[in-house]
Amino acid sequence: VQLQASGGGSVQAGDSLRVSCAVSGATFSAYSMGWFRQAPGNEREFVAAIRRNGGSTHYADSVKGRFTISRDNAKSTVYLQMNSLKPEDTAVYYCAADRAIILSDIRRGDAWDNWGQGTEVTVSS
Repeated sequence: VQLQASGGGSVQAGDSLRVSCAVSGATFSAYSMGWFRQAPGNEREFVAAIRRNGGSTHYADSVKGRFTISRDNAKSTVYLQMNSLKPEDTAVYYCAADRAIILSDIRRGDAWDNWGQGTEVTVSS
């Protein structure tokens, strides 16, 4: 499974940005997808996830109401729409994929089997 993240950039606080993750080499619809982020000096943290069955979504409290995760199975792509960005959202954003992850594990980075290379998001005040 190959994951290719894109769409990062530098924006001002309050702006919006959408990052994408294209998946190849696998049946996309069979995978739950997640987004994590890692800021300099910090540990990787969960951002959002969308399940493979029914597409239920889950968010970190810090982004709930501002970020939206979605998937397009026809394009084998997962998106993270980020609105009302804050400087504390500055990080490298990584997408992850897993066929068998269970709900109780989705916030654990070590539970996901496949990772993309990351795309950098910088939010200035």
